[in-house]
Amino acid sequence: MHGRYDLLREVANLIREDLRGCPGDAFTVLLGDLIDRGPQSREVVDSLARRDFPTPFTALMGNHEAAMLHALESDKAFELWLGMGGSETLASYLGGVPRPGAVDRPALMRALPEEHLTFIEAMPPTYAAGDFFFCHAGIRPGVPLERQTPADLLWIREPFLSSTRNHGKVIVHGHTPVPAPMFLSNRIALDTGAFATGKLTCIAIDEAEIRVLTPAEECGGETADRVSAGLTR
Repeated sequence: MHGRYDLLREVANLIREDLRGCPGDAFTVLLGDLIDRGPQSREVVDSLARRDFPTPFTALMGNHEAAMLHALESDKAFELWLGMGGSETLASYLGGVPRPGAVDRPALMRALPEEHLTFIEAMPPTYAAGDFFFCHAGIRPGVPLERQTPADLLWIREPFLSSTRNHGKVIVHGHTPVPAPMFLSNRIALDTGAFATGKLTCIAIDEAEIRVLTPAEECGGETADRVSAGLTR
């Protein structure tokens, strides 16, 4: 999502329309990196901290949320965070491009509402449901899912991306941008580079199928981009 509140609202509307007239409950998993790089990180966090969303949801910790929390602890971590997109987040909290001398850790600490900090600190690293395991970046192949380290869950690329082994569940992740959502036998990659491309991808998983929600999507409509849920386990 990376600070694209406009895209968050678009996806929320897609979910709302997809659920119109559909039976059953729905739960949304957000895959982390709500903040940084894009211009509206404050709006994104504020909206989600107020639970302003069409379904119950969990927002998973991404490496950018973790970097922001570290930035509150030391000046060195703060400088590293600014260089990986934190400067845009700081600008969103300060109401514009910070004036010279204002870009420091105390400025962030003063500008960050307590409820926003509480929301970010409470973001869990994983969520599991049925045959699917959700995390931000991926997992370390060969390590049981319950023993994955925070560093791998938030940062890993290889050897996860090239692994063809069965992980026990299908790993649904972001972190590594792809041109379009990628459906493999052991993982689903959903980071389509929203802050740069304007494309925030959302899929709906139910017992029968996996559907990529698009602006033309209507619940049960013929225009849905549909992907079989019969992934090889």
